[in-house]
Amino acid sequence: MKQRGAIALLITVMFVILITVAIGFGLKEVNHASKIVQNENFTYQSSIIVEDILDILKTNKDISAVLEANSAEMFYLFLSQTAFIPFEASGLEIVMKIESARGKFSPLMIDEKNLPNIQEYLNRSMINSRYLDILLDGIGKIKEDNSYNSAIFDENPYLYRDSIVSFKHLGKINDFYRREFHDNALKNIDFTKLFYLSSQKDLAIDLNYATPEVWEMLLGCTKERAEFLYDGEGSYTQLSDLELDEQEKENLSHFKTSFYEPTLFVTIEIREKNNQAFITFEYDVKKKKGSNFVYEI
Repeated sequence: MKQRGAIALLITVMFVILITVAIGFGLKEVNHASKIVQNENFTYQSSIIVEDILDILKTNKDISAVLEANSAEMFYLFLSQTAFIPFEASGLEIVMKIESARGKFSPLMIDEKNLPNIQEYLNRSMINSRYLDILLDGIGKIKEDNSYNSAIFDENPYLYRDSIVSFKHLGKINDFYRREFHDNALKNIDFTKLFYLSSQKDLAIDLNYATPEVWEMLLGCTKERAEFLYDGEGSYTQLSDLELDEQEKENLSHFKTSFYEPTLFVTIEIREKNNQAFITFEYDVKKKKGSNFVYEI
């Protein structure tokens, strides 16, 4: 274990050095090329940073070594050592966070098998059962016969309906529920820790990174039990490692789960004087491909 920890630490050091050097060189070229409009330059710099980080993720030998090991433990060590990387380049303050992209539940994963489990979880938080109906409307696509479960699209006719693409989007759904039912119970759930918002459908939850909120929903267990399982993150390789009782096993079988999903969720925060950028994307280590890019500048 100590040897693997040392390897992961070396990976961290090399990773930071590569990012700093690559981004510093790229931004130097940008600064020479464009000094006309500061805001436009900052936007361009932000895009260069994302491109450089993507290139590093694709070509870094240490990341390839982690993938070749095909080990949930090595992947956990890598994430634990590279979770938070602050650095500076060409006058920009940059913070990069890397975590698993598969520790939360996507609303697109709702199906007939797990629908009762999700409803039970919401009920324990005192949320009206109609909330799930409204949520399903939000991912149910356009219905020509207007056979929706709620009147949410009467108030929001242009609301996207194929998936929930952002927490701002989810906020509109939640606001409709609060007004419609005069109910503030949604505050009982931290949806940023429960949901992963993506347009991808075929996803699995990596149980090594499941949040306490997700564990509660998966197993129908208490908060204390969920926290206990969360504390064991990175140590699970098979179902027996979880030491579940029969009811918990039954509940878990209603969801698509895994013990090894090498997909990263990368968050980049960039600051320069009065400018700020917040960028997120998903990176599939196996396919060496980025997706689900969100820019807030």
